[in-house]
Amino acid sequence: MEHHKLTRNILIGMVLGILLGSIVFSMGLADDHPLLVYVIDGLFDLGGKIFVISLKLLVVPLVFVSLACGASNLGDNASMGRIGAKTVGLYMLTTAIAITLGLMAATIVDPGKGINLTTEAQYVASESPSLKQVILDIFPANPVKAMADGNMLQVIVFAILVGVAISRCGDAGQRVRVALNDWNEVIMAMVMMLMGFAPIGVFCLLIALFSHMGFSAISDLLAYFLTVAGVLVVHFLLTYGTMVRTLANISPLTFFRHMAPVMAYAFSTSSSNATLPVTLETVEKKVGVKNEIAAFTIPLGATINMDGTAIMQGVATVFIAAAYNVDLGVADYLAVILTATLASIGTAGVPGVGLIMLALVLQQVGLPVEGIALIIGVDRLLDMLRTVVNVTGDAAVSAIVAKSEGKLDLDIFAGREKGYSI
Repeated sequence: MEHHKLTRNILIGMVLGILLGSIVFSMGLADDHPLLVYVIDGLFDLGGKIFVISLKLLVVPLVFVSLACGASNLGDNASMGRIGAKTVGLYMLTTAIAITLGLMAATIVDPGKGINLTTEAQYVASESPSLKQVILDIFPANPVKAMADGNMLQVIVFAILVGVAISRCGDAGQRVRVALNDWNEVIMAMVMMLMGFAPIGVFCLLIALFSHMGFSAISDLLAYFLTVAGVLVVHFLLTYGTMVRTLANISPLTFFRHMAPVMAYAFSTSSSNATLPVTLETVEKKVGVKNEIAAFTIPLGATINMDGTAIMQGVATVFIAAAYNVDLGVADYLAVILTATLASIGTAGVPGVGLIMLALVLQQVGLPVEGIALIIGVDRLLDMLRTVVNVTGDAAVSAIVAKSEGKLDLDIFAGREKGYSI
């Protein structure tokens, strides 16, 4: 399916799913109504879940194969270290900018003013691991178990080690590299097969979601919702647009247009990991980032780059503090920025994980974690929006790193490469 037709069909699926789901919600059907039980929660929910499961099916093999190929093609250790430092540094920088924007906007708007949280509000937070444990958990004791559990940081570490070993093994390494490149082509073909069903999968996901929540959940927390959504848009357009223009020297408008299908996937699945196969394919085939760079930066970004989540944490922290009439000082704001930036490393790119990270941030500044219960109602929709920001940030950093290494094909980006016209 041609790129522009796929984008159009995905957008049509999104709009139809949201509209029809909202209509069903407005009908006020009982939970045991046949339409909800057999059609919405049955047929459509099943179709949406199969689509997401199919996406996740490709994540571990794609990350391992593409990252091992990328690491082996980078060759010397100096190149690997340089690219790794650039990538991680940019991801940390954009996350720090994101949460700073969130804190500034929330301080100005003050969305929590006049809200009184009830004592019955409950949110049970997962126990936060120590810094030592976080570092230990990066390294796999059993790579097979890491793949089975979907522990992406451990898979990434193992794939990099394999790739570096391949680059040092001469003829044997070359034979393995050729085999991995072949597997990479096969997996990317599977991605393209799945993309053909994307409009149907997106429609199923959204009609099932909006049939149960509609837009009514937003009205009670409109100021909070609009503040988070507004900062997401500002970070998306201003931060990423400025970075790709100044650091990668490419058109932001063309970049965003290339990323449109990826954004639709991200919005529908609320998962950076589930969107990863599509992100990688688009960054290589449309943005023009060479495989050896994209295969390293994109999987890493899906794991550690959580700009959208950082924005939510900044706004939610100020919102909850105001609701509880707690004054935050400069030191508290700095602690929030540092904690949220570091917490993004090792956080799984799956739906809802932002609430767990938020619990860690609230504990750091002494705010009641049960305040999270107030924002849970709108978090699902905001999760969809911030995942769009996360995956776009992955692509932006990948393009910048590729440009700095001379690995950005401007002919592909401009649509001059045969088969990938805009």
